[in-house]
Amino acid sequence: MKLRNIPFSPPDMSEMEIVEVSEALQSGWITTGPRTKEFEKLISICCQTDKTACLNSATACMELALRVLGVGPGDEVIVPAYTYTASASVICHVGATPVMVDSIPDCVEMDYDKLAEAITERTKFIIAVDLGGIVCDYDKIFAAVESKKYLFKPANDIQKVYGRVVVMADAAHAFGAMWHGKMCGEIADFTSFSFHAVKNLTTAEGGALTWKTRSDVDNEYLYKQFQLLSLHGQNKDAFAKTQIGAWEYDIIAPYYKCNMTDIMAGIGLAQLKRYPEMLRRRREIIERYDAALKDHNVQVLNHYSDNHCSSGHLYLVRLLGKDVEERNEVIVKMAEHNIACNVHYKPLPMMTAYKALGFDIADYPNAYNLYRNEVTLPLHTRLTNEDVEYIITNFVDIISK
Repeated sequence: MKLRNIPFSPPDMSEMEIVEVSEALQSGWITTGPRTKEFEKLISICCQTDKTACLNSATACMELALRVLGVGPGDEVIVPAYTYTASASVICHVGATPVMVDSIPDCVEMDYDKLAEAITERTKFIIAVDLGGIVCDYDKIFAAVESKKYLFKPANDIQKVYGRVVVMADAAHAFGAMWHGKMCGEIADFTSFSFHAVKNLTTAEGGALTWKTRSDVDNEYLYKQFQLLSLHGQNKDAFAKTQIGAWEYDIIAPYYKCNMTDIMAGIGLAQLKRYPEMLRRRREIIERYDAALKDHNVQVLNHYSDNHCSSGHLYLVRLLGKDVEERNEVIVKMAEHNIACNVHYKPLPMMTAYKALGFDIADYPNAYNLYRNEVTLPLHTRLTNEDVEYIITNFVDIISK
């Protein structure tokens, strides 16, 4: 078979993105301005939320949500052990303590019974992870929260309004996913999306934060807080300061700098126009993979059912009965055929940073079992049908031997 070159997750750019960025450059607005505001409005429409705050990363979105809700030293935030570092690093950024929960056996979602057990009077947030683009079970997460509501001790007025542990979705993978008739973005209390270069929809770098509307929380107040924290605590952005006579501004507090630019938003606006077709193509590839692997000794994620629709971000394959060395050998052999594969994820307790905080992978056996034989196949919208068949043919051949 003739060698092809299959990268793992290249960005899918078109002439539409080039035009949008060019127009942004020529408009005079290259930082936060009208394109960013338009992008926020369209994301709110997609997610069926009232407001969206666009920032320069999903990490910034999660961190600012923690800060706006007043999470800090002395507080605990629960997070899965089986995730990328961003889900947990933001907890450390605000001075709180990460509490990790193991996975359900043979499932990438965290163990919801262990989640309930992990909630203490110090718990302020749960960060759930919609891994691979599949929305996790928020009914069970909110049930766990309600079961321990009596322990909740609010530290400020906004925490009093919620009156319980706040649930945030790390939906870095899941923009466009649905669950039980609801869009990802309107399910958890707060939802953070990533638009990094490897994501389904990209702005090169970037992220968006959405939240559920509550009658007792002012959406404009929340939006303003995210703007303040992302722009040095300055009470006017550059666009607002250009209005006639509106040069003067105040610094409310010495905050941070993590706003989205109009160049980034321009890419995102073009990507949004193309996104329905991109999601359709991802589903087509996933269904082809599923059909090709159904008779092999592997386990794959369930991306689609009557009750949920994934964004189709990652195609995780577990090589049942195999271990780390055999999994690594498969990845090497795929690379010899110019097919780039990956692993999602090496659990956080295996990482130096989290071992230094006292975490031990021995305490998370289910997360380790997920990791030790997992291979992620390329899944992106630049794959041709011929590329997909090339990947399948080589992968099936390698794992069969």
